[in-house]
Amino acid sequence: SLGSYPTFAYHVAGFGGILERPIYRNDRNDLDALADAARRTSASLVYLANPDNPSGSWLSGAEIAAFLDALPPACVLLLDEAYIEFAPPAARMATDANSPRVVRFRTFSKAYGMAGARIGYVIAAPAVVRALDRIRLHFGVNALAHAGAQAAIADQEYLAEVVDEVARGRDEYAALANALSLTPLPSATNFVSIDVGGADRARATVAALATEGVFIRMPGAPPLDRCIRVTVGSANERAAFAEAFRAVWPRIATT
Repeated sequence: SLGSYPTFAYHVAGFGGILERPIYRNDRNDLDALADAARRTSASLVYLANPDNPSGSWLSGAEIAAFLDALPPACVLLLDEAYIEFAPPAARMATDANSPRVVRFRTFSKAYGMAGARIGYVIAAPAVVRALDRIRLHFGVNALAHAGAQAAIADQEYLAEVVDEVARGRDEYAALANALSLTPLPSATNFVSIDVGGADRARATVAALATEGVFIRMPGAPPLDRCIRVTVGSANERAAFAEAFRAVWPRIATT
C-alpha cells in the first residue's frame, strides 16, 4: 500500500523490481485494490502488514484468507506480523504449514522489547525456509540475540504485561485526542495515529513537539499523512507527550 512500511519497497527497488502501490481506503489496506493489482500485473509477491504500520489498523484472519484466495495462484503473500502480539486473536490467520503461498514475518523488536538485538524470524513451509536458508546472511543473528529471543519467547507472562500496558497507553492517547477535538485512528499496535486535519498541520506538530524534546513521526503519504503517529511509551513518557501536545496544539490548530 502507498505509504506502508518502506523497507520492503527499498529492497524491491534495489533489486530492480517493479512496485504497484494501491492507496489506503478508509485508513486501512484496500485488499480489493491489492488483489486487483496483483492479478493485473501477474505479481510474484504481495506485501501486507497486519496489523498495519503506519495506520495501526488490523484485518481478521478470515479477511486475509479470502485475500489470499483472490491472488494469482503463483503469487506469494509476504505477511508482516511485526505487531501481531498486540492484536486481537481474530487477526491471526490459520494457514497450512506446508503451503508455499504465505511467508509470515515476526520480530522481537516490538512487544518483546528487543529492538537493539535486531532479531526476527519467519513462519513458512519447510521448502520455502530451505530456499531462504540458501540466501540469508551467515551471521545475520548473533548468539546473544538468539539466546535473548529464546528467553523472551519463554516469558509469556512478561509479554502479557507489556501488551496490557500498551493497551492502557493507547486508551490514554485516544482520550487525549478526543479532549483536543481530534480523531485517533483505532490501533492494534504499540502506537496511535491521530488525525490532525492535514499534512501541513502534521508536519507543524512534529516540529513543534521536537522543540519540546518530544520525538514523534508522521506517515509519509496520503491519505494518512494528515496524521501524527505516536508510540506508546512508559507512563512517564506518555505523560510528557500529553503535556507537550496540550501546550503546542492550540497554536497549531489556529493555522
